[in-house]
Amino acid sequence: MHDPSTAPDDGSGTLFGLDALTPGTPAAASAGPHEPLPPGPPPGPCGPRSGPSFRDSAAARRLLPVREILAEPAAAASPRGRQVLARFPDARLTEVDSHWNIPGLHGNEGRVERWVRVKGETLVLGERKTLATRPNGRSADWIAPGPSNGCAMACAYCYVPRRKGYANPVTVFTNIDRIIAHLGRHITRLGPKTEPNQCDPEAWVYDVGENGDCSVDALISDNTADLVRAFARWPTAKASFATKFVNPDLLALDPRGRTRIRFSVMPPDDSRLLDVRTSPVAERIAAAADFLDAGYEVHFNLSPVVVRPGWEEAWAELLRHLDDVLPDRVKGQAAAEVIMLTHNQGLHEVNLGWHPRAEEVLWRPELQEAKRSQNGALNVRYRVGVKSAAVARLQALISTHAPWLRVRYAF
Repeated sequence: MHDPSTAPDDGSGTLFGLDALTPGTPAAASAGPHEPLPPGPPPGPCGPRSGPSFRDSAAARRLLPVREILAEPAAAASPRGRQVLARFPDARLTEVDSHWNIPGLHGNEGRVERWVRVKGETLVLGERKTLATRPNGRSADWIAPGPSNGCAMACAYCYVPRRKGYANPVTVFTNIDRIIAHLGRHITRLGPKTEPNQCDPEAWVYDVGENGDCSVDALISDNTADLVRAFARWPTAKASFATKFVNPDLLALDPRGRTRIRFSVMPPDDSRLLDVRTSPVAERIAAAADFLDAGYEVHFNLSPVVVRPGWEEAWAELLRHLDDVLPDRVKGQAAAEVIMLTHNQGLHEVNLGWHPRAEEVLWRPELQEAKRSQNGALNVRYRVGVKSAAVARLQALISTHAPWLRVRYAF
């Protein structure tokens, strides 16, 4: 049984370091029926990966030992839903009226003690009812209707579970064909991008992973693969998603430069405490060259920046590591987003129930103040003076230790 008073490990010895949290299940079956998209481009110079896919590996099953699937009937009956069910044939299937409000899962305070187990053992299938693309202007030009909500990883600062209540497993949206058709129409209406901006000088950038991690989603279904292939055919747009998980299966998709993957990094000591069930930071950094060579644009999220004793020295060490290990071809096209920690009273209370040590660095009332976010949520962020000083200090550290790393925006 997991002891929430101790800091989770990030993978020392075994991937994710959480075997005790996520008991194994029988091997998953091969992927089931798949509704094909229109023909895409042929495999690129990297070619398809040889051997079995990573998502059929023991490491992937440790992250997702799915025992229960809660599904809207239409989602379960769809081609994508059948593919997911075929991957986890031993999971118990329960029909639900809505993927968003599931009795016994959402709003169940007793689930806090099983916060991490639920993320790996429970999966939800639903259809995305609202297909809306909204403007952003920071990380991306547009926020796309994503292919999922929730995550199998358990980062203590994650904003996604704040509205869901005591549980945040992956919800797979099975109507991926409608999502892609919506994006295609939106891109067509926009036409070519005529003026460069901080998002991209030439392409319209669409964040396709706002409420999940597309690298983890690719362990469950072909939603991520379908999006990457679709954007490879759209010359005026790029997909973009941030990830804390290295999934080598994505190397076979031939994105043709039309998908930007943003590896989120932070000092390893912070990651060991806060980035629960993620790939170690060193693995994310080491994967950058492989993804660039496979046709992705590779950026970095310096995120979140947590102000705690010794934070400046820790970030300086991380930046020196980036400078030491990344090849010039990665540095030449890299850019970064600097994102200061945003927290939330509700998430603070949830974390106290499963991982209180994280709150020792995340919850700093003496440094924080309330602020309403763009989506209307009332969150807690560093006070203006604290934040501006920290951003300036981190930018100075970047200039000193990784001067090649262009900061697209700091927030």
